[in-house]
Amino acid sequence: MARKRRSSSRALFAMAALAGSCLPMQAAIIGTCTIMVGASGTMKANPAISILGSKQAGGSSASATVVASSLLCSILNLLDCYSVSAPAPAAFSSAPSGGGTNVTFASVFRLDGSGADVNGSVPQRVVNGTHAMQVDLTATKSSGIFPAGNYQGTVTVRCE
Repeated sequence: MARKRRSSSRALFAMAALAGSCLPMQAAIIGTCTIMVGASGTMKANPAISILGSKQAGGSSASATVVASSLLCSILNLLDCYSVSAPAPAAFSSAPSGGGTNVTFASVFRLDGSGADVNGSVPQRVVNGTHAMQVDLTATKSSGIFPAGNYQGTVTVRCE
């Protein structure tokens, strides 16, 4: 029995040493995805004042830079280790009284200068590297018009 105990403790010691040596490697494999917020966008009203959007005449897109880096993706030559999205908010961050009622929101984004809009809620896979992102938000009032005042909508860019 003494021999069995020694082999078990040697095996446990070897497993503990192996587990301890794997910890730094595990952290390196996970990788990082950094989002740097750029310029804020500007929403403008349509002529009927029922839509506020950054794609309306005089509006502008918000911008961000996404930097994806994953050792696992580099080693295995995977092209799709991270995905980015920019889902629309449920409500304005701030709006005048009555401005946020009967409103639906939609967001789209573009990566790396592509002219193709991607629905903000649909994750788009990205390779390791730096990616320029443009984000647009549209708020549509189903009945009535938007009252005069200042509106602010916040779109959260995600990298997962």
